[in-house]
Amino acid sequence: MAKDVKPTRKNLMAIEDRIELSERGHDTLEQKRDGLIMEFMDILDKAQDVRGGLEEDYQTAQKKINMARAMEGDVAVRGAAAALKEHPEITTESNNIMGVVVPQIESSKVKKSLDERGYGVLGTSARIDEAAEAYEDLLESIILAAEVETAMKKMLKEIETTKRRVNALEFKLLPELYDNQEYIEQKLEEQEREEIFRLKKIKDKKESEEREEEEAEEAERAAIEADD
Repeated sequence: MAKDVKPTRKNLMAIEDRIELSERGHDTLEQKRDGLIMEFMDILDKAQDVRGGLEEDYQTAQKKINMARAMEGDVAVRGAAAALKEHPEITTESNNIMGVVVPQIESSKVKKSLDERGYGVLGTSARIDEAAEAYEDLLESIILAAEVETAMKKMLKEIETTKRRVNALEFKLLPELYDNQEYIEQKLEEQEREEIFRLKKIKDKKESEEREEEEAEEAERAAIEADD
């Protein structure tokens, strides 16, 4: 509160420095917030495309596996799945977007050729091959969706944090600093007026005393001259 601040030149200079620093911080955070929102909108567009592709890949994979089960039977499908020897590998790296660290997921050994799937080509049909390929596509879509969704959540969290900081500066800290600045300036002006008035009174009193002394001296001289 302004009333808790001592109205001194030193405090006024300190508050002016804080205002300058806070205004710069506010402008910087506003720029960061706007930049994050633009980046988030780009990621959101990508996420919508990824979600659509994921849904499409899921439907395709379901159709392919249902067809393989209907044509070859569950035993053949499960046997082909169990023959897989090399499983997909997932690695994560970090990507920095305007100070926000988001994951960058890399995958390998997801898409496989016929001989890499482990089951015998002669013992299976094209239905199983199509189902395997469809699920490989689905897995790649899931990995991409996980990367995009995680990045989107991290960006949204940072946007909310930055917005809170901007609002705290704009609606709380800066108004308080402006109030303190105005309060101190008013008090200093009052003190300056009071000091000017006090000095004027001292000057008037001194001049009055000097006049009285001069008048007394003149009266004394006049009395001496009269006696002569």
